[in-house]
Amino acid sequence: MTASAASTLPLASDRFGLNPLYLLRWEPAQEAYVLLYPEGIVKLNQTAGEIIRRCDGVCSVAQMVAELQREFPGDDERVAEGTYRFLEVFRAKGWIRRQA
Repeated sequence: MTASAASTLPLASDRFGLNPLYLLRWEPAQEAYVLLYPEGIVKLNQTAGEIIRRCDGVCSVAQMVAELQREFPGDDERVAEGTYRFLEVFRAKGWIRRQA
């Protein structure tokens, strides 16, 4: 990983909240979480849904990782790395925002 790539990853103490332009909800017909926004809808895979639903502005990244590692035991390092990478993608897409 390059230094610039590492610097864009969230910190363990960061907290994220959903961008107010988006609405997260469970869609039973699709058996998936979806993000609704004025221009459309994004269907999330299971991993993305489990991570983004924890972006409540209160839970830190470290707390999210710990919860996900309990929920999906087996490879803690992979769960942690995947969580950090998904959060960076969500932030780059504007779906979530860092909370103060």
